[in-house]
Amino acid sequence: MVKELLRKLSNAHGISGSEGSVFAIIKKELKGCVDEIHEDTMGNLIAIKRGNKFKIMLAAHMDEIGLMVKYIDEKGFIRFVTLGAWYAPTLYNQRVILHGTKGRCFGVIGGKPPHMMDDEERKKGVKIDDMFIDVGASTKEEIAKLGIEIGTPISIDREFTELSNNRVTGKAFDNRAGVALLIKTMQKLESPFTIYGVFTVQEEVGLKGARTSAFIIDPDCAIATDVTIPGDHPGIEMKDAAVEMGKGPVITLVDSSGRGLIASKKVVKWLKDIADSNGIQIQVEVGTGGTTDATAIHLNKGGVPSTTISPPTRYIHSPVEVLDTRDIEAGVELLLAALKVKPVL
Repeated sequence: MVKELLRKLSNAHGISGSEGSVFAIIKKELKGCVDEIHEDTMGNLIAIKRGNKFKIMLAAHMDEIGLMVKYIDEKGFIRFVTLGAWYAPTLYNQRVILHGTKGRCFGVIGGKPPHMMDDEERKKGVKIDDMFIDVGASTKEEIAKLGIEIGTPISIDREFTELSNNRVTGKAFDNRAGVALLIKTMQKLESPFTIYGVFTVQEEVGLKGARTSAFIIDPDCAIATDVTIPGDHPGIEMKDAAVEMGKGPVITLVDSSGRGLIASKKVVKWLKDIADSNGIQIQVEVGTGGTTDATAIHLNKGGVPSTTISPPTRYIHSPVEVLDTRDIEAGVELLLAALKVKPVL
């Protein structure tokens, strides 16, 4: 089931540059389902199903936004940097896991208590630079004994939970949702083409794994599987994000107001025609916000016709992201159907 796979992936911990635990889950899930699995120099996991000379690259990034130890003071309090885009109020007072050399260590993100703030400080809120991590230690030496050092990766301590109506919540749905979609596709795939399922690293800090893997693979076309923001809840309007949860996966036409990806019209038409002929409900998007691995891939060498397929996901870049698992399942159905038909490029 997609839900149980997503649970496993969401509960795993793999910030940018430390994706190993997620890598291990994917490798186990795909064992015996593909013709080849290998890790490249950057740490991307590349799964290949061999076919003819036409190469299609599917990409989903493994990494989640996280933190890293920057400094440890004499009283055992830890300062950190962010890896990926965090909104400060989301981090304040969260519980975290520090992945040290002696195993996991739990801590909390602290800051100046609101009771001790003046009116101006309350208005501004706590800045990330003023936050710290408290693991219960009293000295720098105690921190060292816990296996925590400069460069220790840190992730949020939050677990997957089911809501109602096929909706679930958890951390790192950006982009474990795309990873789940790609795993299920590769497990069931039957295609005359050579399909590269690439689970990329370091997307959240600059689309790095996608850039290097696309250079080596040099695909004829590509699809990234990621998440996108719906406009179906308070605080945002449909005019700003005209897609909804539960109404099918989203095909990207443009993201980041064109500064990221302007999708190949031919690839988009291919996917829309397949969806129409197979009765698969889809949505399309012109986005103004972030971008995906498709941006790096489509600029590879002489250019790669590309787009993105995304399940709409609320509250991204937080520990309580929410999605409808039916949108992932429909995304798998769309890819399985499309990969049997050669796009006209």
